[in-house]
Amino acid sequence: MMRLVIGSDHGGFEAKERLKRFIQGLGHEVADFGCYSTESVDYPDVAQLVGEAVAKGDFQKGFLLDGFGGAVCFVANKIPGVRAVCGYDTFSAKLAAQHDDANILCLGGKTHGELALQE
Repeated sequence: MMRLVIGSDHGGFEAKERLKRFIQGLGHEVADFGCYSTESVDYPDVAQLVGEAVAKGDFQKGFLLDGFGGAVCFVANKIPGVRAVCGYDTFSAKLAAQHDDANILCLGGKTHGELALQE
């Protein structure tokens, strides 16, 4: 079982909820750092919370979601110790984790369908 953290802005909220349920169904612990509805929030706030928690070692890996994954990735990578990557397919996400030691996967709530999120 892994200790994971997840967060999103309003553009990634619905996909975050689906991904969180899927990961929990695999038996992993998932802490949700927000947002908690489709009401507008500032993506840098959530990205910073998730990034700092991963960098401190409170969680093994993290997931950040916004509309397309790029904005939260920019913010997370400003935090020392974070190696965030946008994963647009299974191959790139797995390669980044295995070969580049990525510790946060950034995804797009509007660009990734449910099956892609589960992969």
